[in-house]
Amino acid sequence: MRTVHWIPITATAACIAGLALVHLVTRLPPAGWAAGATYAVVSNVLLGVGLHRRGATRVGWANVVTTARSTLVALITAIVAASFVGPIPVPLLVGLAIPALALDAVDGWVARRTGSASELGARYDMEVDAFLLMVLSAYVAQTLGVWVLAIGLMRYAFVAVGWALPWFRAQLPPRYWRKVVTAAQGIALTFAASGLLAQLAVVLVLAALLLLVESFGRDVVWLVRHRSPAEAPRALRYSAVPRASDRRTDPSPPAPPG
Repeated sequence: MRTVHWIPITATAACIAGLALVHLVTRLPPAGWAAGATYAVVSNVLLGVGLHRRGATRVGWANVVTTARSTLVALITAIVAASFVGPIPVPLLVGLAIPALALDAVDGWVARRTGSASELGARYDMEVDAFLLMVLSAYVAQTLGVWVLAIGLMRYAFVAVGWALPWFRAQLPPRYWRKVVTAAQGIALTFAASGLLAQLAVVLVLAALLLLVESFGRDVVWLVRHRSPAEAPRALRYSAVPRASDRRTDPSPPAPPG
């Protein structure tokens, strides 16, 4: 394995080489080059910063798989950006999206098999997933309607609320259902992007959106229920203080989340 210092540089070079190959297939406009290259540089710089902060000297194989996915996302980003200024080869877009989605199941398996699972790897995987969904939803919204953007923007809206409300950034308990819902979003959006069976595509994307709302809604309810009284709105603080008759008889504190 190469040292961490070379990983972001190598990955960025791979993204640029991939953009050049895509350009040979379909002439990428400047907007496509700019979007793909910007994603490549920003994502790999953030990866390098994350590895450096954790004092890592090696990058695990699971992160290598995620980086390969991220390279595909850079190419998808370029093609989607190009779609706003002209026609694009849809089979190429779908052909890149399918392995990008499939590899999402591989990196987790590799992490478990090699014992290289880490908080950084999980966060890296999640952010690549989120950006891929946002890009695909931006493409599909051009045909199905602006409402599709809710799929891609929901994760970032959740993060934005966390900036304003610190208790919204609490560690959520692990839940496999989140991975299932994320996979459903990618499958539905990729099917819709293919242009096949438009009416079925609408049903699939709408069902995927409802699943996403349910998943995020469950997390929001958990965060609200587990915030401390001091973090509650002023009007609710006094009602949140239990009366003597309402206190638990079990003096042990609740188990920490996660």
